[in-house]
Amino acid sequence: MSAPGEASPDLATETFLAHRNLLFTVAYEMLGSAADAEDVLQETWLKWAGVNLDDIREHRAYLVRITTRQALTRLRTLGRRKESYVGTWLPEPLLTAPDVAEDVELADSVSMAMLLVLETLRPTERAVFVLREVFDVPYDEIAEAVGKSPAAVRQIGHRARSHVSARRPRGDVTPAETRGALDAFRKAVETGDLQGLLDLLAPDVVFLGDGGGVKQAVPRPIVGADKVARLLAAGSTQLPAPLRPMQVNGHPALVLTLDGEVDTVLTLRIDEGKITGLYAVRNPAKLSHMDTETALRR
Repeated sequence: MSAPGEASPDLATETFLAHRNLLFTVAYEMLGSAADAEDVLQETWLKWAGVNLDDIREHRAYLVRITTRQALTRLRTLGRRKESYVGTWLPEPLLTAPDVAEDVELADSVSMAMLLVLETLRPTERAVFVLREVFDVPYDEIAEAVGKSPAAVRQIGHRARSHVSARRPRGDVTPAETRGALDAFRKAVETGDLQGLLDLLAPDVVFLGDGGGVKQAVPRPIVGADKVARLLAAGSTQLPAPLRPMQVNGHPALVLTLDGEVDTVLTLRIDEGKITGLYAVRNPAKLSHMDTETALRR
């Protein structure tokens, strides 16, 4: 039996599990780290298990509030960890199911390109943007979650939207166009086709690599089509296995697997038909969620 004032274990568990995928998605979009999002869910569960459900009108809203507060606390800690991170820090890639890609807004919000844009926001701005723009949470509920007034949250939301709008990928790209660009890019990389790569890359393309100090990766951003194309063409002769297309964060991506283990996840940012961003994650600690599909929900 549950103690007076506490939730029934069965009801608390059922309610939490019913919203778990949503809560994970909220935490992941705020943190860009699946491992930290899982920790936030554990913290959310511990707090949720101790509340009296009779006192809560909207279970979903209350759970989102707990998750947001825990994620905000962890986001500030994560910021300090990134300061001592070896090399470039990139978000943790997720192997996602086809239904994520079918929800265009969800897929856009969890794309590697968008997560990198969200990295440029302050913690509270990121929380407000994610809750309002992705999950359509009312301003008064967001205000309770972040400890601000509804009026302040509206101002923060406006500022965050303007910031993201100026940095998000330009122009709508259909899944078919993305797959076409990815296939052409894969063939050019595997054959060392320098001109083919130059035709696909935007003049100001940026290549980022994350090895976490464990695996070899480009130590700093490589900028410019010529530099990036030459780097990729030269590396084609060292590819130990074919690049396989897979669904990562709701979008087609390329994955290099060695001896049954994921070695590299390469995602693209496409703007107006050209590849403007290449993100290679090699840090083994960030590849554990590439083994099985992660369920994401709005």
